[in-house]
Amino acid sequence: MATKRVLIIDDEADIREVAQLGLEISHEWEILTAASGQEGLKIATEQQPDAILLDVMMPDIDGPTTWQKLQANSTTKDIPVILLTAKVQAVEQRRYAQLGVKSVLTKPFDPVTIGEAIAQILGW
Repeated sequence: MATKRVLIIDDEADIREVAQLGLEISHEWEILTAASGQEGLKIATEQQPDAILLDVMMPDIDGPTTWQKLQANSTTKDIPVILLTAKVQAVEQRRYAQLGVKSVLTKPFDPVTIGEAIAQILGW
């Protein structure tokens, strides 16, 4: 089976690093990272990852806006997206689910088990 490539888009360097290490160690996936929605859009278009972990709250372009831009682009619209958020209230979870993303994972997450959660969500 080919190595999966996951793009992590999060403005917090420590979140990107912890998620990257957890995914590389637990599943040996290739991890791409972006510090902003704009950078993430560029990388997603150029690199075509198998999945995207997308932070909801970022400056400039937030997660939902980034998601809409991914959906509007024919080269990225079919890439599954999982949102990362610290907001765990039911109303926000429903709003995010209505966007059409694959799932929502909450922060803080366990770097040891996040890979298994992603694999389960995406059927890998």
